[in-house]
Amino acid sequence: MSCHELEALRLGVMNVLGTEDRTAREHAEAELEGHLEGPIEALANAETLDAIERHLDAALVDLEAEVAETDSADPEYDYLRGRLVAVRDAERAVRRLTDQGESLLDGLGDAHDVLHETFPAEE
Repeated sequence: MSCHELEALRLGVMNVLGTEDRTAREHAEAELEGHLEGPIEALANAETLDAIERHLDAALVDLEAEVAETDSADPEYDYLRGRLVAVRDAERAVRRLTDQGESLLDGLGDAHDVLHETFPAEE
C-alpha cells in the first residue's frame, strides 16, 4: 500500500520550490509508478501552489469516494481512513503555505509603499 496523494504532493511541492533532490524525486516517482493518472498525475506535475491546491482537492475527492466504497471489514479500510486524515492534513498545510506567501507579498507591498512615503520620488 502506498499513499499516492502524499508522494504526488511531494513532487508538486518540489516543482514549485525548484528542489533538485534527485533521490527524493526518484523515490516519489518509484512509489507512483503505474499510478500516474488523473489528479495524482496532475498533482505530481503541478508547478504552482494554486495548481497544487486544485489537484490535491480532486485527489481528496477520489480518496473520499474510495473510502466510502470500501467495506469497514476490509483489511485495507483503516489504512484508507488514515490516508484520508493525512491528505486532509496536507491540504491544510498547503493552504497555510499559500496564505503565508500571500502575506509575504502584502508585507513587501506595504514596505514598498512606506519607503516611497518616507522618501518621495522627485518628479
